Amino acid sequence: MNINFIALLLAAFSSLVVGFIWYNPKVFGTIWMREAGIQFDDAKKPNMGLILFGAFIYAFFIAFIIQFLVIHQYGVLGVVGGNPNNEAYKVFMTQENQNAFRTLKHGALHGFMSGLFFALPVVGVGAIFERRSFKYVLVSGGYWVVTCMIMGAIICAMK
Repeated sequence: MNINFIALLLAAFSSLVVGFIWYNPKVFGTIWMREAGIQFDDAKKPNMGLILFGAFIYAFFIAFIIQFLVIHQYGVLGVVGGNPNNEAYKVFMTQENQNAFRTLKHGALHGFMSGLFFALPVVGVGAIFERRSFKYVLVSGGYWVVTCMIMGAIICAMK
């Protein structure tokens, strides 16, 4: 199986789009800033270009791992030791099986589960030690659940 870098780049970019909407002051931005203790001072404006570039790079890393969680054919490749020339892999990857479960809906389901059972707990554990509120966990963790769901949908559907 080849890695679809265009799908990974689109998935990473989708995290910025979701973040633009999610953290808008009219959606959850005001709550998040209050719960995170962030106050913007015009004298100390953040370098948004650097922030967005870093966010994109990290989102690409997340998208890279999500592909292995949403595309079942990678699991089969792992069973045969990562060798696509293995006879068992060739038998499995017939025309019928190579696109099995490669739908937008299936990717969204696995992305949602990845966000709910991995990203949200990671945010929650960090929030506990940082003594952040439950609202902070819901806003930040909710962002990652939705983002992972969208990433999974994009990655899984783009064959």
